Amino acid sequence: MSKLVKVTDKALQSVLAPQITEKATMVADKFNQVVFKVTADATKAEIKSAIETMFKVEVSGVNLLNMNGKIKRAGRAFGKRADWKKAYVSLKPGQEINFTGE
Repeated sequence: MSKLVKVTDKALQSVLAPQITEKATMVADKFNQVVFKVTADATKAEIKSAIETMFKVEVSGVNLLNMNGKIKRAGRAFGKRADWKKAYVSLKPGQEINFTGE
């Protein structure tokens, strides 16, 4: 029996972009996880359903981190970048997300 999952527009809009960095690549190879930038009000359940719907993969878990924006300086003036949220999405064994389109 298949499990019916209701995916709302809010859930699909909660995933903003993949994070393609050196650390994200290492985590993908070592732990079979993919890193995404998500909206500040996104929940684990919304992110899981959105990733499963968009990429047709099975997700085993989601970990969230609130990233503080860096403080920058231009001359005497100080400014701050916006805070944002990062999601580490663990995929089940044998599952893969390919961003290169190959």
